[in-house]
Amino acid sequence: MKKRTKRWLGGFAFAVGAIGAFGAYRKRKHMGALPKPQKPAGNVWARPGMSVTFRAELMPGRDREDRTFRVKELLPSGRVCLHDVDGEHTESEFEPIG
Repeated sequence: MKKRTKRWLGGFAFAVGAIGAFGAYRKRKHMGALPKPQKPAGNVWARPGMSVTFRAELMPGRDREDRTFRVKELLPSGRVCLHDVDGEHTESEFEPIG
């Protein structure tokens, strides 16, 4: 093979390797940048004013009416504040709605 051909093939191989390395770098860089899926704002488990009932295991010995409270405020974290109850509460503390 001529010296000129060897140089051309060597330069071509170097260019292909550089393009491949750049593609791999770019792909890896963008893999971590994927947006995290967020819950849609309209699809929440509770709304202000609706009634929710604590599970019986959390308030033993009380009737259903005594465990039912109204939602005062829905917090950005998905927790709720209730009327006449202190603290923030999660969906898992209540009986399923529906």
